[in-house]
Amino acid sequence: MSHHIIKADEIHFTYPDGFHALRGISFLITHGESVAIVGANGAGKSTLLLHLNGLLLPTQGGLRVGDYPVTKETAHHIKRSVGMVFQNPDDQLFMPTVYDDVAFGPLNLGFPPEEINGRVQQTLETVGAAHLVNRPTHRLSGGEKRRVAIATVLSMTPDILILDEPTSDLDPGARRRLIELLGTFHHTKIIATHDLDMVLDLCERTIIINEGSILADGRSAEILRDEALLKKSSLEKPLRLQGCPVCGKKKKTRR
Repeated sequence: MSHHIIKADEIHFTYPDGFHALRGISFLITHGESVAIVGANGAGKSTLLLHLNGLLLPTQGGLRVGDYPVTKETAHHIKRSVGMVFQNPDDQLFMPTVYDDVAFGPLNLGFPPEEINGRVQQTLETVGAAHLVNRPTHRLSGGEKRRVAIATVLSMTPDILILDEPTSDLDPGARRRLIELLGTFHHTKIIATHDLDMVLDLCERTIIINEGSILADGRSAEILRDEALLKKSSLEKPLRLQGCPVCGKKKKTRR
């Protein structure tokens, strides 16, 4: 089985307080796919993502990442294959400088110092943040922190990249630069987001989660045009697919 494949088989998850967050989730994500996970707040998106890198384990059902079932015993292997960028970069950046944060992962994976230096330089250049290498992370802007958080993940060369609301709190310019950056990552991408216009840019496939279950799974271009389906999920059409309030014409889309 490819390292880039994720297979969920009827997974359920119940929190200690009894809340049943996931209810029989099943899907197969194959090598190189870019998949959006969308749904209303509380639908189960973030809970699902935390399963995909082994931070949470299913209460019931099975989950595989590449060659490994997701268990306590395989957590180390899973975390080497899956890189996760959290919604809030401050949850991910905790070292004194940008260099220290980006080097942290490779250092803990046991890479030699000269390779770590190369990885830090390369990944910061990839995300357009090489000039920030010696900056204190707490003095970065929101967009800069987002780029550095992605660099901390890319420095470990993951097979699968998972992002939770990557464009939240970004200004339009930073959002566009981030979308362009993510478009250069050609391995498997899974993105949980409310930014449905970004989904049209990056993800050919969309999975809608509603109250812990999969409501729809298919081509983004079709799902994001289905007004009844989106309304049932407390979502709205991407702005570019909505009619102009003045002339009634729809914006052009590349899909």
